Amino acid sequence: MNNFSKLGFILAALGSSIGLGHIWRFPYMAGTSGGGGFVILFLILSLTIGLTMLIAEMVIGQSTQKDVACAFAELDPHPERKTWRYAGLMLFTGPIILTFYGIVLGWVFYYLVMVSFNLPTDVKASEQILTTLLGHSVGTQVIGLGATLFLTAWVVSRGVKDGIEKLNFVLMPLLFIIFIGLLIYASTQDSFKKAVDFMFGIRLAEFNKKVFVSALGQVFFALSLGIGINIAYASSTHYKQDLLKSAIWVVLPGIVISLIAGLMIFTFVFEYGANPSQGAGLIFVSLPVVFSKMGAMGSVVSVLFLCALAFAGITSTIALLEPPVQYLVDKNYSRFKATWVLTGAIFAVGVVLILSLNAKYGAYLTFFNKNLFDLTDFFSTSILMPFWGLVSVIFVGWVVSKTKLYAVSLHFLTRFMFLIWLFLLKFIAPLVILVIWIVKISES
Repeated sequence: MNNFSKLGFILAALGSSIGLGHIWRFPYMAGTSGGGGFVILFLILSLTIGLTMLIAEMVIGQSTQKDVACAFAELDPHPERKTWRYAGLMLFTGPIILTFYGIVLGWVFYYLVMVSFNLPTDVKASEQILTTLLGHSVGTQVIGLGATLFLTAWVVSRGVKDGIEKLNFVLMPLLFIIFIGLLIYASTQDSFKKAVDFMFGIRLAEFNKKVFVSALGQVFFALSLGIGINIAYASSTHYKQDLLKSAIWVVLPGIVISLIAGLMIFTFVFEYGANPSQGAGLIFVSLPVVFSKMGAMGSVVSVLFLCALAFAGITSTIALLEPPVQYLVDKNYSRFKATWVLTGAIFAVGVVLILSLNAKYGAYLTFFNKNLFDLTDFFSTSILMPFWGLVSVIFVGWVVSKTKLYAVSLHFLTRFMFLIWLFLLKFIAPLVILVIWIVKISES
């Protein structure tokens, strides 16, 4: 059977979560949320709510050894009603996210190849590079998206063992090596202490509703919850895999990478006088200017950083594609055909999203004051992910019988740990998700 090894499962699950969310999104969210308060809340919530929900999704997959759609039907205590089989629709969230995630990863490849060796020397020039790429360079973005999706599909088409596991065995260690090296370099800079204070300094004024919701949202995004990835991956591991240890080994290294990324980026930002609250443009606008001020070393740091970002991104795109491919394989489609047909459809939609960013075509692809790229981002991350995350915790916490749930978790949870996990799953996690969901929609 084409299943993960124990270590392979952990690395694959880790690869799905350590993507642009940890390295691109975490630093700019910390920057715009003031630093310390956001970081501390993120740590606490990751190790409580995040871990609880991650284990719940893994339990669905491991206990059934089936694809996302069939897993819900298998655990449904009243299968004759066929109510919960529709929860399997969550597996389409990944391809929707992939339509714009692949575009962003294409930008990373562009900056790696075209910008690292010709870094902009001021913010205005840096903004112009990004504006030109997004607003005028349709062909360049299409090539970037195509390269991203081609590599993703090639790996997924090779299967769980020979494709996904092998790639993660190579890229995950490389990512950590690069990031640890960059952190060591950052620690030699004068502004490292300032970055540490910004990241971990406790400032009570920062603990407000907005920061709390931002930290919750980051936990959700960082652990790939509500997409079906964790269910699909867990269904391809041994039915006696210790899910508690596996989940901890996913959460903790993810936190470490986020913290390293934040410390490294904010050290460079403070060292060279950039703005830590630049927002989403922190990576593509502020950092290239910061790197240029390092002299010859700047290009080296830029290449290493963007390589790590690309490694993290590609392991996530693979994870986003695997659940629907696994579903089609279980419906007797060949893995090769399922992978490439889905990838072709995602590519076609992605091209339309690229056109929505373009200065010439954007006006025709803008609705409700948002272009299609932003609408897809909002719909998937602010509506679909929280919705399906809520469905998962309600299903495991309230629908699956307590006796069955204890039986399938007995090999990795003591009775006391089980009761704590079940309490968090039934009462705290749904409340947390609803808070995120309501606030995000109300702010849109």
